[in-house]
Amino acid sequence: VHLEDEQGAFFMKARKATFKRLHTEDVEEDSIENVRKHPKKPFLLLHHGQVAEFDVIFKPTLAQHLEGRICVSVVNIYSNKTQIELVGEGHEDEFTLDGLEEDTQERNAESSVKRDIIDAVRVNHIQFGDCHVGKHYCRTFTITNRTRTKVMRFEWEADAPFRFSPKVGHLPPGCAKSITVTLKSDIPATFRRHLVKCKVAEINFELPQTKVEDWDDGMRVVTWKDTTRKLPGARWPIKERVLETVPEPAHTVVKESSHEAEVYLSALVAYAEFELSTAVVRFNDTFPFQTRTATFTMHNTGKVALEYSWEEVRDSEEEVMKPYSKTLMC
Repeated sequence: VHLEDEQGAFFMKARKATFKRLHTEDVEEDSIENVRKHPKKPFLLLHHGQVAEFDVIFKPTLAQHLEGRICVSVVNIYSNKTQIELVGEGHEDEFTLDGLEEDTQERNAESSVKRDIIDAVRVNHIQFGDCHVGKHYCRTFTITNRTRTKVMRFEWEADAPFRFSPKVGHLPPGCAKSITVTLKSDIPATFRRHLVKCKVAEINFELPQTKVEDWDDGMRVVTWKDTTRKLPGARWPIKERVLETVPEPAHTVVKESSHEAEVYLSALVAYAEFELSTAVVRFNDTFPFQTRTATFTMHNTGKVALEYSWEEVRDSEEEVMKPYSKTLMC
């Protein structure tokens, strides 16, 4: 196994179990010329069913597109050489999205294969998977301000049925904030790489930054307001506890600092559907203290996983069914 990398940005590390299968041929001495031969490169010896595992590490030093290659040669087999392409992109973004997923279908897309230059796969995807109509599903990721002095303002441009929380907020330099995406659809729907953009801009506060607290639209403050009601004999009206949104601190947007970040969302929302092989389970005659079992089949005919549970319904004390719940995949 040989790594080819001109820029020195890719590294390959064998896992612990693989070291046991790594061999280096002993240096042999030529009996004619009495000269020691150079040892061959280390190789892996795998017997039937054995596996060798490696970690491939990408550590760029500049913001650029980089490529490398891993060559795997198998001896004693004519022209059996496998090449694994390595592609990575170094970036120096001031505002990053962390904790997202890789879209494997995008990586294997036919359009990417036909290009002369293979693009690095961007990790900006959230997969909700199978979802039931009318239920809430949440996913969380992190946004980070990578600068040392700039304050960033973000605002998600999301429409129903997706909701981002917080949707608007400020991000101090060197800080991170968790973002929760909630999906609730009241109708069946399919979302395949649904694009949601986030407007990001550098801002300056009217007050000194040390006197301005962190802010987003999810922050609330408790206030007490007078009502029109009074207790008998009381001079003052009853006060009511009210939660109010904290107002956004006054600020100005720095010119030509606005840009957009992108997140793609995928989900399948559908009703659960199933079929039973029978509606009546009939037991043959059973003697006292004897156990008899009957079987029937449940088939998931829908597009999403079927979550079900059995509830006992007694017509008499002799008929007993234990509570049971499970999930049936498609």
